[in-house]
Amino acid sequence: MSQETLPFPLTVLELCTGGGGQALGLEMAGFECVGAVDNDLQACETLRQNRPSWRVRHSDIEKISGSEFRGVDLLAAGVPCPPFSIAGKQLGAGDERDLFPQALRIIEEAEPAAIMLENVAGFASSKFSDYRADLFRKLDRLGYKTEWQMLNASDYGVPQLRPRFVLVGLRPKYFSNFEWPLPTIPGATVGTILQDLMAQNGWPGALKWVSCANGIAPTIVGGSKKHGGPDLGPTRAREQWRRLGVDGLGIADSAPDVNFPINGLPRLTVRMVARLQSFPDEWHFNGRKTAAHRQVGNAFPPLVAKAVGKSISSALRGHRSQSAAEKSLRLFETPPQWKKESRARKARAR
Repeated sequence: MSQETLPFPLTVLELCTGGGGQALGLEMAGFECVGAVDNDLQACETLRQNRPSWRVRHSDIEKISGSEFRGVDLLAAGVPCPPFSIAGKQLGAGDERDLFPQALRIIEEAEPAAIMLENVAGFASSKFSDYRADLFRKLDRLGYKTEWQMLNASDYGVPQLRPRFVLVGLRPKYFSNFEWPLPTIPGATVGTILQDLMAQNGWPGALKWVSCANGIAPTIVGGSKKHGGPDLGPTRAREQWRRLGVDGLGIADSAPDVNFPINGLPRLTVRMVARLQSFPDEWHFNGRKTAAHRQVGNAFPPLVAKAVGKSISSALRGHRSQSAAEKSLRLFETPPQWKKESRARKARAR
């Protein structure tokens, strides 16, 4: 049976959703979000404002029961990065912010057909080889075959380096269908992506700036609540931004205007940073500048999530060429509340 004739869309439960980058990308890949969980109130307001139909939970994931979402097709999570990042001192399992154990608990309770977990590049280092091996053993015991890769955002249409560890796990019957997404053709640069935003207030140096900003950005950072005001990273990153014609010491309230020096180094706005993360311009971030930038900077780029999501969707749908009789059995199951709501929304849409 083709993807178009499946009776229901694939569904996803999102943990540690933040500003919604991964959730939005998975929506682009065809998944319907039936649960989005985050412990940051402003991030939750961002999700509610942009997607009123999503079932958003303002909660620590320790308080979430996966059994409520049993039967969801995909569980996706961007568990906190600090336990495995250099800035977070790489304490791993010794860091109270390590939420992999909670993610595993929810996976066991929800029994999704597929899982997608992403983290910083540091998680792929030799320092955490034992931690990764233990994680894979636990996922194997839960019934998943797993693979992981380092993916660079710049390979998927995002003008930013941003290497990320991505783990995909599927039930064995789906696993042979899974293939990692192929890189797209590069081309976008910081300058070409931001040209209109940088020129919107009449800055006369905008076109000259575009020719200077002719590369991809270093990894954008959002910082933590313990971090100070918004900026574009530590000294080394700010030097890379300077070579692209950007002052990385802070985030601007607005684009440079007619009085800004032609050869000046402008700062990026939150909207500009969001564009570099591949968020659409209509995606609004709740909160003041620091809170909004944190949501943007900590996000998994939607275009990368979309690429991985399409590969997962293809793997799941490739196995679902079942007989009509097998598929009809799903119609007679008693669905959980989120699935009833999903079907009701689709019925109203028709």
